[in-house]
Amino acid sequence: MARQFPAIEPALAAFIAAQPIFFTATAAPGARVNLSPREGAALRVLGPSAVCYLDQTGSGAETAAHLRADGRMTIMLCAFAGPPMILRLYGTGRSIPRGGAEYAALLAAHYAGEEPPGARQIVHLAIDLVQTSCGYGVPLFEHQGDRATLRDWARRRGEDGLAAYRAEKNAHSLDGLPTGLPTGLPTGLPTGPA
Repeated sequence: MARQFPAIEPALAAFIAAQPIFFTATAAPGARVNLSPREGAALRVLGPSAVCYLDQTGSGAETAAHLRADGRMTIMLCAFAGPPMILRLYGTGRSIPRGGAEYAALLAAHYAGEEPPGARQIVHLAIDLVQTSCGYGVPLFEHQGDRATLRDWARRRGEDGLAAYRAEKNAHSLDGLPTGLPTGLPTGLPTGPA
């Protein structure tokens, strides 16, 4: 029942855009496997062989550490409503930290120059395989909306508080791998409401 594609076809791009949640999986030699849920609105299809997502500050930074150490990444999306399907995007990921020219260019081109409070990186995935499967075992759920909790937390902390938090919590993975994420305050970034 699984089908493989060399790139994201238009119908699959439409499926990606319609999903309210996606999951990222990464690993590095000798480290724990990381699997994280992400807000669907953060994911963008850049072309037939690339996607990116705008990542927000969290209690850990496993993805950045694993991508720096290994690079392998899988993004999975499931249809929790409508016709069943699971879509996996396999490839090599990299972290684009907040504050650099590439981050600013992607933000301008794909996020209207706006970032949510607490934004810390854009994760880019160069895709080498796209696979769909039936999704018959995925339960049906009704999406009630996105939580405001993370954005509210980031607003309350402010830029200085977030920089201090990232320095404490986001410099290394659970297994001590460096994330490469900057922990200071970036300069020259466009700002806007989220």
